[in-house]
Amino acid sequence: MSVPAHLSLVTLGVTDLARSVAFYEALGWHQSSASEGTIAFFSLGGTNLALYGVEALADDALQSAQGGGFRGVTLAINALSVEGVDRMLASFVAAGATVVKVPQEAEWGGYSGYVADPDGHLWELAYNPYSPEWAAPGSE
Repeated sequence: MSVPAHLSLVTLGVTDLARSVAFYEALGWHQSSASEGTIAFFSLGGTNLALYGVEALADDALQSAQGGGFRGVTLAINALSVEGVDRMLASFVAAGATVVKVPQEAEWGGYSGYVADPDGHLWELAYNPYSPEWAAPGSE
């Protein structure tokens, strides 16, 4: 049996669940009714995002919660235009994100920048003219 090529859930370990929920709600994202006191879920149109305490997440994975710096993972939202990237960046910053890399023309022919959420999770905001099917609905 092969493993289906499908991503169901991305869980981010957070230090302050209420702060992180407020951040993502400030982007206009809505919690799922499956959310409860220690975990919050957001539907991202085919994939789901969960926010869970970093210590509890590390314990669940039998890992140490200690460490920092680059985690070797980024999350991405593609827009349908350069202007869409700039609008998303403004929304992330207004919600409390930190700009890590100002959007700019990329060597691969697109336009891309990075922001960090309150726990330092990196989000790439990009326009890829070669893959418009990857763009988020409403990201013109």
